[in-house]
Amino acid sequence: MQTSKNYQRIVKSFFGLIFFWLSVLAAAAATRPNILFIMTDDHAAHALSCYGSKINETPHLDRIAKEGMRFDRCFAVNSICTPSRATILTGKYSHMNGVPVFNRFDGSQTTVSKLLQTAGYYTAIVGKWHLGSDPTGFDHWNILPGQGRYIDPVLYDRSGSRVHRGYATDVITDLTIDALKNRPPDKPFFMMCHHKAPHREWTPNEKHRAAFAKRTIPEPATLYDDYATRTDAIREQHQSVFNDLTRRDLKLTPPAELKGQALAQWNNTKPTEVEIEVNGQKKVLTGDELRKWKYQRYMQDYLACVQSVDDNAGRLLDWLEANGLRENTVVIYTSDQGFFLGDHGLYDKRFMYEPSLRMPFLVRWPAVIKPGSTQEGIAINADFAPTFLDLAEAKVPGEMQGRSLVSLFRGARPSHWRTAMYYRYYHDPGHHNTRAHYGVRTETHKLIYFWKKDQWECFDLVKDPEELRNIYSDPAAANVVKQLKAELLRLKNELKDEDQFANELPRDGVDGPAPARAPGAAP
Repeated sequence: MQTSKNYQRIVKSFFGLIFFWLSVLAAAAATRPNILFIMTDDHAAHALSCYGSKINETPHLDRIAKEGMRFDRCFAVNSICTPSRATILTGKYSHMNGVPVFNRFDGSQTTVSKLLQTAGYYTAIVGKWHLGSDPTGFDHWNILPGQGRYIDPVLYDRSGSRVHRGYATDVITDLTIDALKNRPPDKPFFMMCHHKAPHREWTPNEKHRAAFAKRTIPEPATLYDDYATRTDAIREQHQSVFNDLTRRDLKLTPPAELKGQALAQWNNTKPTEVEIEVNGQKKVLTGDELRKWKYQRYMQDYLACVQSVDDNAGRLLDWLEANGLRENTVVIYTSDQGFFLGDHGLYDKRFMYEPSLRMPFLVRWPAVIKPGSTQEGIAINADFAPTFLDLAEAKVPGEMQGRSLVSLFRGARPSHWRTAMYYRYYHDPGHHNTRAHYGVRTETHKLIYFWKKDQWECFDLVKDPEELRNIYSDPAAANVVKQLKAELLRLKNELKDEDQFANELPRDGVDGPAPARAPGAAP
């Protein structure tokens, strides 16, 4: 009899302990925030009005900044779509995660989605994936194949694929909301909503296409940049608004009789003259008239795509509020990198110049972030994974090369926070003949090395924010260049990139004692 009573006490204690820990875990889950991560493809920061855009207005995205924080120095470590996505998932640079260009992502490696699953989060991704392999570490996924398409997109999941009638940005938002509606109610969620827009070929929905077709978009100050003082790399690129946009990009109507290969060739031609209709009269555009027209056509469609993103960001914010999720959900908006909007006469990204390097990064966390705040600390996309884990109160693996941004969310920049970031672009010649390069950006300066050409560029970002004057060979900048080279070498070693760069970085100006800090780097 006594043995039976002891057994009953042990069983009660056992189940009591289980209940206690389940209660602790449930309480932790209730306090840990949900995470809604909204990412677009190729959305330049200077095409958001909260970043001072002079060409469009984004009222719903501005809500995130108004109710939260705007980061002014967030940068991609390799400004191209697939590598950036791999960095965001792994918290590691391209040379460590195996995706320097358009490689197939190895989903067996450690990712933030797997770690958040282990930490008790419901994980989901909807929209653009673009990593060559199927997602791992997600409880729910429904993604575009490759780049996907804007109109009636196909998406696929574990069970197969289907066509979704409508416009891609609307469809991806609909599916994101469906996934949130059907999530487990007892878990915090990590939801990645990845839009195709505003990626090339910049196909807007009809409403915004018609609206922007009536607008004249202000030209950027550097649209006619002559590249004086710059290296050969920028002259050799094939991403010029004036020279490299195709008939397909410009939405020109092909002759009805063209089919198959002939149609493809016509669409991919870069026109040197274009016939348009003005007040019922046909007119052939050439020279400067054509250049100005190409810029307008590009920007009208690009900005119309952005406007749909803004509309749908508003839908997501409204849904969170309507369902009582606003206060305990961290909302982040970003893009996989920046983009040239005619800056330096370019479209696309890849170069380490500011319009391409800089990412928009907005975050709202009502319980923590002071509304309307800004952050000047240097952030990189390798920081995103550690940030998600920190929000989830999960351990950040030592292999991750980024750092959590949570302290910056709270308005405090740690004394040891980075004062410089390292960049490397590999894809040479790639689709746009953009020369491979790497470099360092501090708070005040930038040094770029096109190593296959053995050519350098250096910019004083305080005196020359448009990056028009290369001061690398200026005798007055010799000491600055020396310090930047030392900082570049230090970061390459710190990031364990030294093996790939053996014998690539000239030692001139680097030998001897390293300076205490690079220009623009805080003590």
